Order: sequence, then C-alpha cells, then structure tokens
Amino acid sequence: MTKPLPTVTPNTWEFLRDAMITPTGFREYDARWKYPDAINLPGMTALGLGLGTQMRRRGIEPVIAVGNDYRDYSLAIKNAVVLGLMRAGIHVKDIGPALSPMAYFSQFFLDAPAVAMITASHNPNGWTGVKMGFERPLTHGPVEMAELRDIVLNGDFDEAPGGGYEFVEGVREAYINDLVGDFKMSRPLKVVCATGNGTASAFAPEIFERIGVEVVPSHNELDYTFPNYNPNPEDMHMLHDMADTLKASGADLALGFDGDGDRCGVVDDEGEEIFADKVGVIMARDLSKIYPNSTFVADVKSTGLFASDPELKANGAMADYWKTGHSHMKRRVKEIDALAGFEKSGHYFLAEPIGRGYDCGMRVAVEICKLMDRNPDKSMSDLRKALPKVWNTPTMSPYAADTEKYDILARIVDKLVAKGEAGDKLAGRDIAQVVTVNGARVILDNGSWGLVRASSNTPNLVVVCESADSEDELRAIFADIDAVIRTEPGVGDYDQTF
Repeated sequence: MTKPLPTVTPNTWEFLRDAMITPTGFREYDARWKYPDAINLPGMTALGLGLGTQMRRRGIEPVIAVGNDYRDYSLAIKNAVVLGLMRAGIHVKDIGPALSPMAYFSQFFLDAPAVAMITASHNPNGWTGVKMGFERPLTHGPVEMAELRDIVLNGDFDEAPGGGYEFVEGVREAYINDLVGDFKMSRPLKVVCATGNGTASAFAPEIFERIGVEVVPSHNELDYTFPNYNPNPEDMHMLHDMADTLKASGADLALGFDGDGDRCGVVDDEGEEIFADKVGVIMARDLSKIYPNSTFVADVKSTGLFASDPELKANGAMADYWKTGHSHMKRRVKEIDALAGFEKSGHYFLAEPIGRGYDCGMRVAVEICKLMDRNPDKSMSDLRKALPKVWNTPTMSPYAADTEKYDILARIVDKLVAKGEAGDKLAGRDIAQVVTVNGARVILDNGSWGLVRASSNTPNLVVVCESADSEDELRAIFADIDAVIRTEPGVGDYDQTF
C-alpha cells in the first residue's frame, strides 16, 4: 500500500481506491475522524495495516481482538480495519458489536495480546475512530500513537502472510457475567437507566436486573440515529433528561452511559447532577474504609477534595493528580499501583481487586449499586451532601482549531505562569501554584482553582473552575481565566457556560 493522501475528492474513482487520512485524526490516546470527510474506507484499511505493522515490530504475538460500537457505519469501518490487520499477518478475533470495556475485557477473556475497538465514543454521528492497546489493561498513549501515526502517514507498512479471521461468540455474555458475579442487592433500589439509544442499551438494563435493581428505562432502545440526544453523560442535555425521568418516576438515582459505555454519569434522588469527580470522592470515601491507605488518581480537571477531604485523610487515602485522558489515567493507576482513578469526564478506572484497571461504565454502575447496598440508611443525596461544599463549573469547551490549539494553549499557559510569578491575583486572591502537568491548573491560596487545557479529541480548549468559597468566587475565577484565554484571537465560542 502506498502512502495515504491527506485529501481525496469524494465521489471519485480515487476515493474508492486510494487511502485518505487527515493527519489531525491521530490524537494523544486514540484516533478519531469525521467519516467520510477526513478518512475513507481505504484509509481505515491503511490504519489496520499500520497497527498490524506496529504489533509485529514490537514483537507482539500477531493476535488481536476487534469490536465495534452500534453505529450504522461502524461495521463497514471495522471490516476495513480487519482487512488491513490481516494484510499485516495478524489473526483477528472479531467479538462483534461491543462496548469499549467489553473489548478491553475480551483481551483478558480471550488472552489476546492486542485490542482494537471501532468507536467514536461520545462524539456525534459522523465521527468514527479506534481505541487500541497492547499491554492490558492499557491503551495507546502519546508515544504509541505517534509511532502509529508515523507508520501510517509515511506508508511505512510491513505486509506479511498468515493473517486470519474468526468470529468469536459468547464474549458479551461472559462480560456481563463477570460484572454481575454472585452479587444481589439486599436493599430495594430503583434506578433510571439512561443509554441515549446507544450501544449500552444492549447491556445496562440486563445488568441492573441481574443484580436485583428495579429499572426505570430511559431511551434504552437501540437506535443509531440517536433520536433523543447524543449519549454523553458529561453533556447537560443528557443529565437534565436523566433528572426529569428520575423526578417523574421517584427513582433513587439515575445512571447514564455514553456511546461506547466506558463512562457513567450520575443524578441523585433529588435530581441533582453529580459531576463524576464528586462521585469519585464518594466512592473513594467508601472504598478507603474497605481498603485503608489506598492511593487514588484524579485528573487535573477534578475537584481538590481528593487531597483535602477530612474523611479520606482519616482513612489514610493519598491523592495523585495526573493528566486528563483515559490512556494517561490507566497508565498512571497501573504505574503507582493505585486502587482507582477518577476522571471528571466520567471515566473511572477501578483496579484489582475491584476491577481490572480499564475504564468501564458498567463496572462503575455495579459498584455504585454495591455502595448503596453498603449504606442502606443513606440516599445518594445524603452521600453528596456529606462532602465538603465546593462550587464547580461544568466542563466548558471554547473552539480552537486542531492545527492551532496546542500552540494557543502554550501561550495561555505562559501567560498564567507569568501571572503567578509576578505575584498577580486571580479572582482577588493570591496564586499559590500553577500546575502545568496538563495545561495550566491555577491554584489559589484557599484551594480554589481554574484550569485550561487542550482537548485531545475535538477542536477545543477545555476550561473547568472550582471554588472552595462561593458561587461569586467561582464566577470571578472563570472571568479572570477567560480574560487570559480571550487574548488569543484563535479561540471561539464556548459550547456551554454556567
């Protein structure tokens, strides 16, 4: 196969023959493109051939588990990737339609040394991509993605004989059995199960029923047109819909899942949307009683409570703040032998003896139900209200072109670091520290903070703020961070504000 082209005109002979791949689709920890605008089917075959080449050069046994999410074009894309893998001499174990965590599970269940999951995750229809990994439970990070990108874009492929294909039955059932085990609820629990008509619709209701939860269905019919909303439990449209269903049904809580099932969103019994980092603190409080002196990893978008919460401190828990991104977080949890990792976007990484370290929205849902079972006299709102009070923004994403966002971010980080070094104030308070492990997290003298970083998956910056003091301070933090962001003319409007 020759070197892929960055653009090919649609509806031409060349579009059906020549591989087209836009370079910006190779992200920090997965690959994602608009289809067919930025990648075509021959381009997907080139990606599969590149991934197979990468496996062979790294000395990995030439066997891979492959799955696809429930979108009308994902099967065709998977087949194109499989063709490329087979051309590289790889034996493909096709697990069929799947959640991303089911694909990760299949690596363990099938003893497969590699995995490739065809999914656009929570992106709207029109997007596609691949989440891939070699060393379970890890997925490709920046090093592996850069290596794969160079192989593919340079046409540096190694074709090899011996490729094969088999369709493997029974992985879905084994995955559900692994999640459920022998656990049964001992208290009544009524849960809104929100799947946004996405792939989780084929999993979550059954899992809840198996553990003895009363299910209130919410858009649980598989429909790849997503007629109600895009399944994304970080988006306020989905969270508000979950809250409305909960209030109408009198449920104890609502749990919602994104398009590929690796994230979980939570709404409590009062209809309050609880951001995933706060749910993480609630879970960490519970787990640190069972496993004292545990370490919990939190991403830089997450609340400061992982470090400051008195109950976590009393249980000997230690906090480690790390880079946002499912691959970064998985790797960090494994590296430092943490019990769990929590990411504000709704990815949770529950390691042994709870889970296997990969992000699984279904596992989180089961563990939240177990938490409620261990606290039979408490509601989810009771657990939320028991946390120290802080004020948060949602995750907000102003537009910044993929080709410019990292340069824009670098200049913003320099300006925020300079403010700290100059002794400038932010929201009227002294700047205690500017953490630059992933963008800039500006921490104030009272523990409040504001973050700006670049999205790894979309053409956006990401802005999150938290105040330990008040709503007014929260708005002042955002205003001052935004004022620095607005010095960059390449930054556009926010997708949402607060």
